[in-house]
Amino acid sequence: MELNVLEKKKYRLIFELPGADHTLCNALKTELWNDADVKVATYTINHPLVAVPKFILETKGKDATEALVEAIGRVQKQFKSFATVLAKV
Repeated sequence: MELNVLEKKKYRLIFELPGADHTLCNALKTELWNDADVKVATYTINHPLVAVPKFILETKGKDATEALVEAIGRVQKQFKSFATVLAKV
């Protein structure tokens, strides 16, 4: 998966996720909000068929890139857990 960084500061990160849709974006946004150091976590898709999702992440006291990497790790863990449960069905 590709990630295009549009703005990178210690506590602010704006990036695009080409090829992603609401499924991944909502999961990532939700997981970012589970971090107490996250001040803003949102995304926009201007048009569902042709636009690229654009994320805005702001933190308070934690490096924004670190917060994103941690959230991605937690989302991966959740999907693996779901895959394990699904395999038993």
